[in-house]
Amino acid sequence: MGDAFSRNRWGLLAAALLICLGVAFGVFRLGQYRAQAHLEEVNRQRLDFYAASLESTLNKHEPLPYLAGLERDVLHALQHPGDRNAVMAANRYFALVQRQAKVAAIYLLDASGLTLAASNWNNAQSFVGQRYTFRPYFREAMAGATGRFYAVGATTREPGYFIAAPVRIDGRIQGVVVVKVGLDEFEQDLTRSGDRIALADSAGVLFLSAVADWKYHTLGFLPPDLALRLAETRQYGDHPLAALVPGLMLNGDQDGIQVRFAAASGKGEYLLLSRPVGQLNWRMLSFVDLTDARQTALGQATAAGLATALVLVLLGIRRLHFHRQEERRIAAEALQRVYDELEQRIAERTEALTSANQQLHDRLEDVQRAEAILRETRDDAVQAGKLAVLGQLAAGITHEINQPLAALTTLSGNAVKFLERGNHEEVRGNLHLIEELAQRLGRIVGQFKAFARKAPAELTAVSVQEAIHLAGVIVEQQRRDLNAVIDADLPAEALRARADPVRLEQVLVNLMKNGLEAAAKQTLPCLILSARQEGGKVCLTLRDNGPGIAAEVLPHLFEPFYSTKTASEGLGLGLAISRAIVESFGGTLSARNREEGGAEFVIMLDAA
Repeated sequence: MGDAFSRNRWGLLAAALLICLGVAFGVFRLGQYRAQAHLEEVNRQRLDFYAASLESTLNKHEPLPYLAGLERDVLHALQHPGDRNAVMAANRYFALVQRQAKVAAIYLLDASGLTLAASNWNNAQSFVGQRYTFRPYFREAMAGATGRFYAVGATTREPGYFIAAPVRIDGRIQGVVVVKVGLDEFEQDLTRSGDRIALADSAGVLFLSAVADWKYHTLGFLPPDLALRLAETRQYGDHPLAALVPGLMLNGDQDGIQVRFAAASGKGEYLLLSRPVGQLNWRMLSFVDLTDARQTALGQATAAGLATALVLVLLGIRRLHFHRQEERRIAAEALQRVYDELEQRIAERTEALTSANQQLHDRLEDVQRAEAILRETRDDAVQAGKLAVLGQLAAGITHEINQPLAALTTLSGNAVKFLERGNHEEVRGNLHLIEELAQRLGRIVGQFKAFARKAPAELTAVSVQEAIHLAGVIVEQQRRDLNAVIDADLPAEALRARADPVRLEQVLVNLMKNGLEAAAKQTLPCLILSARQEGGKVCLTLRDNGPGIAAEVLPHLFEPFYSTKTASEGLGLGLAISRAIVESFGGTLSARNREEGGAEFVIMLDAA
């Protein structure tokens, strides 16, 4: 009887143990799956964010080599490589564009791959005189396509992303303009993020990495043909390109797999996530450490196993209530320990969630600060445009105030003489005239002061007639110098548009100034302004009798830095800033050539 009871007891204990282990194992697998799925979702969102940021950085410089290849100084240097002045002009132009666009370098290659001019022409590591026929971007551009390539610089030893565009003269490709874009700032952002993010090329070489020790490693085994291609193009200089994950074969499908390799903190197991990015078959990689997921799942499995054991113990206690009082006390103590451990784990998890919430709050504040910097930068660009216009039209103030100042001098002298003679009525009359002239001077200076003042955009109901009048005052001296006619065809009733008054005046001044310059060579330069209301819109039209806009210029008219003027006359920002101002009002700015000759600019704004 005793032996049977003992055997039954040990059998029940064995069955209970198997149940607890089964429950714990099932919870562990489920918890691990959920934790890993959550980590994968979060890190894929981060991959999308980093990929979008990188593509934005790369794409914004795509048009730059094409635009530079249209510059007159660049074409002249390519046609006359022996002309030192022509080459020097191209060097200075490239240096200016490099500073304005904030790229690493920009340079010109002839059809043989020889560098004729470069933004770093006066640097010890100048590209001038170097030949880059071995670079793929040169061969692609000479074939008529856009060349793209990332490599360690053969001259500077500094890595960068190269964008190359063909330069055509008379329909034939005569050379190549290359822009080198540095990605150091993007890599620093990856490092500061704390995420294990890396960027791999089509051969599996990690050329950007948040973990410094991973840089210039291959993800897995590098086939000999790929190794030979990298050596021929000198893409990564003399870096050895050791494998980060030995034994991993590169097949282009390394996504959602688990890999093990030695990290700085020892061997670790990672979930490898990847996402395509860019136009060169790059992949953005995320190495998600699975240690936390395993520990979380292990904690859940332990709690589940203990909870199951608790249920079984409670059932056993109920069954053996009268026979096992001592065992009941021991089970109660075990239960208390389980509760204590569970509460401790809950407290730890709560603390971790609180810390994660604070980090999310801090990142939101960073985004808000970045948005504030963007708004401030846009306002500074608009203010710089206004000051540039005022600097060119400052002579208008001199002409407007010279006559009142001369009259003030004469009237004040006469007043002194009348006072000496005791003729007080004449003195009073002169002082009255002096007061009126001083008020007139105040109004003139006030108009220019208001135009130059830097203030945030504030949309109000603006009088269109008054804005055109004030803009006409500012360009008055230019009109007189050209002996031009400005004809304003305005309705008798007041027109009001929803805009910022000072910034609307800035747009009108810029368009009127451009119109007068376009018509300057005509026998009678003429500028016609008209305004009308069309339903809920106010339409402002400016026409000139100049030669019109060239067909090849019209599609690029509102692009930044695109200008038919020389570099000393402007950088081509006026029309780009004007369109940005009008669009900030919710309106549009367009341009076309008139059939009867001349150019026409149309501003459409919401009626107020």
